[in-house]
Amino acid sequence: MPSLAFTKAHGAGNDFLVVERDDLDRLGIVGERIPELARQICSRRFGMGADGMEVVGALETPVALARAQLWNSDGSKAEISGNGTRCVAAYLADRGGVPDRFMIDTGAGPRQLDRIRAESPEFEFRMATDPRACRVVDESLLLEVQGRRLAVTAVDVGNPQCVHRVETFDFDWRSLGAALECHPHFPDGSNVSFVKVDAAAGRRVDLHVRFWERGAGATLSSGTGCLGAAMAARHHGWVGDPVDIYAEGGCLSVDWADGIRLTGPARIVGRGEFEV
Repeated sequence: MPSLAFTKAHGAGNDFLVVERDDLDRLGIVGERIPELARQICSRRFGMGADGMEVVGALETPVALARAQLWNSDGSKAEISGNGTRCVAAYLADRGGVPDRFMIDTGAGPRQLDRIRAESPEFEFRMATDPRACRVVDESLLLEVQGRRLAVTAVDVGNPQCVHRVETFDFDWRSLGAALECHPHFPDGSNVSFVKVDAAAGRRVDLHVRFWERGAGATLSSGTGCLGAAMAARHHGWVGDPVDIYAEGGCLSVDWADGIRLTGPARIVGRGEFEV
């Protein structure tokens, strides 16, 4: 039976399986077989288990070190994952090393990464996004969902983000996230962030967030979700610069020192062969 080599990594609990495009081509996994593979290999019960599959392939632009294409665990294709891109960076660093600064091409365009720490299996990278690629689409969007009207902020960070401020997570945010993901206002679906502002006196304001990701469901963290939450929060004046974002799987930070930068960990947790 043919097998496919994979590396599993996570960014603050948001986990990905990294595979090589050349290996998929060798096994004849092309076209519609790729989303089928993503569903199989990402299955928590019947596969290796992950929120998504990152396919690392040959360059399409001479300025990038590699190209990463993301498929969610449900087989849908996504533009970019902030955590997934850092996991790809960790894979490249562990495989053969990376320079202090390099580029990875994604479905949302190239992203610049700075290597902060590289002590395998633990890595940390700062990913910069051109501010022109990030924007608040609608600062005061009212959506009818689950029998009530909900105020959200729509943000584009290379993928769609829907941000809703809450005072507590003591409600069924997963059900609400699933409803918002598929809301008719978002014909292509949306990622969803539930944001709680932690403004204790005497210290910098932080964000605590729960994530429902398009094509993956509830995740312990989301890199682009952190970008979307930080952009919405700064737009509304809830936070300053920089801001720490605490998710269930760990903490990431966003700053605006040179573009819009997301800093966070990436850890390689294993390698293996998946029987195709």
